[in-house]
Amino acid sequence: MPISRPQPGEYAPYYDTYFRQLPPDATDLLGLLRAQPAALRRLLGGLSDADATAPTAPGKWSVKQILTHLLDTERVFAYRALALARGEQQPLTGFEQDDYVAAADANARSLPELLTEHAAQRAATVALLAGLPEAAHTRTGTTAGTSGVSVRALAWVIAAHEIHHQRLLAALYPARG
Repeated sequence: MPISRPQPGEYAPYYDTYFRQLPPDATDLLGLLRAQPAALRRLLGGLSDADATAPTAPGKWSVKQILTHLLDTERVFAYRALALARGEQQPLTGFEQDDYVAAADANARSLPELLTEHAAQRAATVALLAGLPEAAHTRTGTTAGTSGVSVRALAWVIAAHEIHHQRLLAALYPARG
């Protein structure tokens, strides 16, 4: 069952940054989510471990750290979507992305390992979202100090957030993107 795009008001205006990354005619969220791991692998699969460990610019994350950030963010947003879909009424906490990246020690891992983990996490996210009843898509709750966000907004942010980072990576590695 398709998960329609959220309407303004179902999410904090901050997320417009990510929603603007989506193709305007995108309607198949699950298809988009399923396609992203292969696109990421094409973009980064041939990158050496040394290149993937180096910061992308002074003071910026490495490719491995970006991948870990994508994994962490997807897990947090998938959990939020699950909690709200199940009717959670308690405010859900935020997370500090820089602290998570620092604690992950991503550069000690191999790039192929991170790409495999990304594909596995994405498969789990797609299975979760595909199994939600349609009535859950528009359930809302409070997350990280927002006034309210819907399950479908969280689901679409997962895809849009990855598009954002894939575009940044494609700009760094244009021969691959």
